[in-house]
Amino acid sequence: MSNQSSIPGRAGSLAYIVGVYVVAIGLAWAGFELAPCPPHWAVFAGLLLSVAATFAAALHTGNGSVFDAWWSVLPPVAALWLTGLSEHADLTARQVAVHTVVWFWAVRLTANWARGWTGLDHEDWRYVDMVEKWPLPAWLVRLVPVMLIPAVFVAAGCLPLYPALALGDVGFGFLDALALAVGLGATSLELVADEQMRVFAARKQPGEVMQEGLWRWSRHPNYLGEILFWVSLWIFALSAAPGWWWTGIGALAILGLFVFASIPLLDDRSRERRPAFEEYAARTPALIPRRPR
Repeated sequence: MSNQSSIPGRAGSLAYIVGVYVVAIGLAWAGFELAPCPPHWAVFAGLLLSVAATFAAALHTGNGSVFDAWWSVLPPVAALWLTGLSEHADLTARQVAVHTVVWFWAVRLTANWARGWTGLDHEDWRYVDMVEKWPLPAWLVRLVPVMLIPAVFVAAGCLPLYPALALGDVGFGFLDALALAVGLGATSLELVADEQMRVFAARKQPGEVMQEGLWRWSRHPNYLGEILFWVSLWIFALSAAPGWWWTGIGALAILGLFVFASIPLLDDRSRERRPAFEEYAARTPALIPRRPR
């Protein structure tokens, strides 16, 4: 399918991706059920196993962007499986809150991807850049840095889902309310930031820098929202079972991914393509909003 003449249009590409993710979800669920380890590590293993489906599709299409939707499609599947391990016959208030946050985030992020995805004729510029510049076979680049490394970070971010959904009592406390507020606020922040960027991208001039709305206060408000979403899962875990505080390593890992990889990569590209970016970056923080200097 990597031959341009055989690449389907957008509708055909979406149908292909749906098929890929049906297989990916099946592999993840099988990993959850069959992994010979505690449930939180079974989720970790199942999520990594599901990457086999996206990698096979990448080999078939020659396009690493088949993985893009994985980030938001697989965590809700893990949440559903973990909820089934709970001893409570009915959903608790905490479980409802966790699923509300997870599904709001997942639907929003997946919809944002689907709106902007043109089909299998397009591959994310970051993946193309790595394939062209790294001294490794293209298949290995798409497997390790494009798919496996992000999957490990997301799987780590999902570790708090086990104590939040399957452990602890039914009480809904202050930390649960805080986690709910942080999670919903984080996804709302991403929603507004991405919509503002979408409007800007439709009318921008070559080399113009986005510095309006939320982007006037932070260079990456959408990334801030993403980080806060994973923090909210950890707060739920703290409320349910404080002894599982260590599952915060997932949110820390994702914070590190954005701070040390994603943000520098995007900022460097903007410096190369947008002359006004340096001045914008000098007065605007990367993540934490602040009144512009």
